[in-house]
Parts: sequence; structure tokens; C-alpha cells
Amino acid sequence: MIAAVTAITLRELTRRRGALALVALLPLAFYLVRIDTAGQAIRFLAIGVGWAVATLSLFTHVSSRHLDQRLAVVGASPTALIAGRQLALTVMGLALAVVYFIGVALTQDVARLWSVGLLLATSVLISAPLGAAVSLLVPRELEGALALLSIMALQMLADPAGTAAKLLPLWSSREFATYAVEPAAGASLSDGLLHFAAVTILAVAVTWIVGRFRLRPLRLPTPA
Repeated sequence: MIAAVTAITLRELTRRRGALALVALLPLAFYLVRIDTAGQAIRFLAIGVGWAVATLSLFTHVSSRHLDQRLAVVGASPTALIAGRQLALTVMGLALAVVYFIGVALTQDVARLWSVGLLLATSVLISAPLGAAVSLLVPRELEGALALLSIMALQMLADPAGTAAKLLPLWSSREFATYAVEPAAGASLSDGLLHFAAVTILAVAVTWIVGRFRLRPLRLPTPA
């Protein structure tokens, strides 16, 4: 069932070529703004990739909500429906991350290039369930998109060294980007990984719990 939902979701996404093109170009704009400063360019790129994947996840889950409810009524597992869509979004997000990783490798002199790949991959793995969680907590596309916009704007504007920034979902991008570009700057790879794991687990848990609740079969009252 998960494989079928994944294949259907990928097919639906590939048909939206205009939306995919905009999603793919959004991180490029973030990257080019700071391309002369390697650390900030890579971090902004990761935030752009995260924003793109989260937005795609939001619209995918909102648009498929009624279909998933009908499938759940006829016996489809809510867990399989959620997992299948998340797997499709993760695959597409990782493909986008690979493209930008190659772009960074060709345009930047990075001390630890492999950690840039880790940075982009973790941004995708956080953002796919983050977009799904927002889509389940905020019922409409416009409000959900504004919520994601607010989160990512705070992510870019907040002081990465501040305590409040650690409450934002992509704070780990600062640690990974600094670790990649400035090995002597004292960035903690372990702190970044722990933050990534905590945020991902929280987003997945919220998506699964709220998704199962929304897709649960409703018992109709027995006719008199």
C-alpha cells in the first residue's frame, strides 16, 4: 500500500511542472543572494531547499485530504497513506538536494564538502514532515503557506547563536554550514545532529498522530 501511494503521489507531482519549476528555483535565489559568502550562501540554500520541500508537502497533503479520507473509509491504512506521501516527497526533495549539492561543489571551495550533503539531506528530512504537520494543524492552503513563510522568515532573521533560534526547525543548518566551511569555528556536528533528530521526530509524531485522528473512520448513529 505504501509503494502504491508513493507512486501515485510522485505521478501527481511530476504533472505539476510549473509548480515544480518554481519550487526548484526558489533555493537558487536564496543561494545567489549570498554566493560571495560561502557559509551564509550554503546555509541560505539549505533554508531555501527546506522551504521548497515544506511548501510542496503542505500543498500535496492539503490537496489529497479528501481522497485520503475516502480511501480510509474503504479500508486503507492511515499510516500507509501518510507514509507513502511522505516517502514520495522525501525522494523528490533528496533529488533536488543532489542537484544543489553538485552546484555547491562546482561553485564553492568547501573544506568539508560531505557535510554540505548532510546539511541538504537533513533539511529535506525535516521539511517534508514539517510541511505535512502544518497542513494538518492549519486547515487551509493560504494560512498554511503563511505559517511556513513566518517560520522560514524567523529562521533567516533570528540570531543563530541565540537561544530562541534553537527552537526553530532548521537551526541545525547553522551548525552544519559552519562545520563545512569553517572547521576551526567551533561548530558542533553532534549538536546539529541532535537538533535535527529531535525536530524530525517531533514533526513525524505530530503528522502521524493528527493524520490518524483525521483519517479515523467515523461511526454513524444506528438508524432508529
